[in-house]
Amino acid sequence: MSYVVCATWVAKPGSEEAVRAAIEALVSPSRAEPGNLAYRPSRDLDDPRVFFIYEEYADREAYEAHGASEHFQRFAVEGAIPLLETRERRFLETFGDEA
Repeated sequence: MSYVVCATWVAKPGSEEAVRAAIEALVSPSRAEPGNLAYRPSRDLDDPRVFFIYEEYADREAYEAHGASEHFQRFAVEGAIPLLETRERRFLETFGDEA
């Protein structure tokens, strides 16, 4: 089993590119974290203000470490999140892949 986070971020009008830049800055350091299995951002084709981020971690503790990381604090908490109109997260657990 793994711990999955599906995040939808909607940028305030005019902040789309700054939010995209902050998300792009998160990709490499997030993927390099111990316990990170996937970090896949995407952008809505019909509304460039809408971003979807699929994250998968070995466990909840790995996700919590991600949230406490310097890069998440700098690029998300201080950078992108203040530029968002809305932020939604869903937390899931995978199943069916046990041997």
